[in-house]
Amino acid sequence: MKVSALRGVIAKGERRDMTLRTDAEHILQAALDAALPDATVKTVLEGERFGLGRLILVAVGKAAWQMAYSAHQTPGIHVDEGIVITKYGYGKGAIGELVIREAGHPVPDENTFSATEQAIRMVSGLTKEDTVVFLLSGGGSALFELPLISKEELYYLTDRLLASGADITEMNTVRKRLSKVKGGRFAQICAPARVFSIVLSDIIGDPLDMIASGPAYPDASSSEQALAVVKKYGIAVSDLALSCLRIETPKRLDNATTIVTGSVRQLCAAAEAACKRLGYEPVVLTASLTCTARDAGSFLGSIAQFHADDKRSIAYIAGGETVVRLTGDGRGGRNQEIALSAAEKIAGIRDCAVFSFGSDGTDGPTDAAGGYCDGDTDWMLREQGIEIAEVLMRNDSYHALNACGGLIFTGPTGTNVNDLSVVLIRREPVLTE
Repeated sequence: MKVSALRGVIAKGERRDMTLRTDAEHILQAALDAALPDATVKTVLEGERFGLGRLILVAVGKAAWQMAYSAHQTPGIHVDEGIVITKYGYGKGAIGELVIREAGHPVPDENTFSATEQAIRMVSGLTKEDTVVFLLSGGGSALFELPLISKEELYYLTDRLLASGADITEMNTVRKRLSKVKGGRFAQICAPARVFSIVLSDIIGDPLDMIASGPAYPDASSSEQALAVVKKYGIAVSDLALSCLRIETPKRLDNATTIVTGSVRQLCAAAEAACKRLGYEPVVLTASLTCTARDAGSFLGSIAQFHADDKRSIAYIAGGETVVRLTGDGRGGRNQEIALSAAEKIAGIRDCAVFSFGSDGTDGPTDAAGGYCDGDTDWMLREQGIEIAEVLMRNDSYHALNACGGLIFTGPTGTNVNDLSVVLIRREPVLTE
């Protein structure tokens, strides 16, 4: 299933040259098309032989609907019962007899808990002849949850971890110990049935115990590490939560098999190929960008500054997942902050743009996927009395980019493999006699 055409996803402003916008949209579309899980899910399932017992399908995460749809369309796969748990607005309709549930992200809610309970009921009491096909993608940490602590404390801890700037690995090291299904515990619930997992990775390096907090994979982290995270960020926890953090998670799961499909490297490779087709010389800087969003934007803008006088068209590509340090109460996301942070650096540079987007179609708690800026962005905002530095201090990148037509909208994409940031410097070929 293809992502819908993305022409016009970057809100139009009054800029002088639309060529860079068009190029950005082509690159974005190509990257997302390549990152969809459809073909790989079918290929993996067609190569498997399942037992004679029942087959239960459980799909969790932002890409859950797309992955479940692909599985349902795979010849030879006959699901006896199943459930899809995804983010609000990410379900795209019925899939056979599967139960489709939508729930809260990035903070779990009552629908999260009831949907997780429903999944647990489906996989309870299975035999060795039965199989659970578990389709997992990013966002599962919030969407697949039944806490061992009070819901109120879970909300508090989730909010504190999100606001602290803790990276995804640190967050999941804590969350998996406070849950009945994370850190390999879901696979234990399914036992003695076989659990066959297909994972769409949204974490750099594909650590299987951390993607969606590893519900069906042995946990490599330790209790000491979890305790160190809450201490590092000064997060107060109850005695019950403290006791949960001290209990070790499963380190071996004999009934579980995992296959990884898709990652941020795939996203970068597709962007690289698209840039070549458009006449740019692409350079993939990294697939593991993990600094703050503001630092990433400043770095990418500095690269553009250094190469502003180049005679060739060139594109610099970076994949990963940055973090936002909350210093204000505005609205925005990490990709929007990357774009806006770059805007100051590239102010006035001709035919230069920086754009950044989340592959799942959502950037932070907003309806935008990311942000776009070019050499005109800074003066456009100044004309409206908007200072980029002040906006960044308030974490209000959404409204600033909206004011200059720099928001990127895709809607739910059906995939989730981290973020992509691109610097474009376009130069017309120099004609020689």
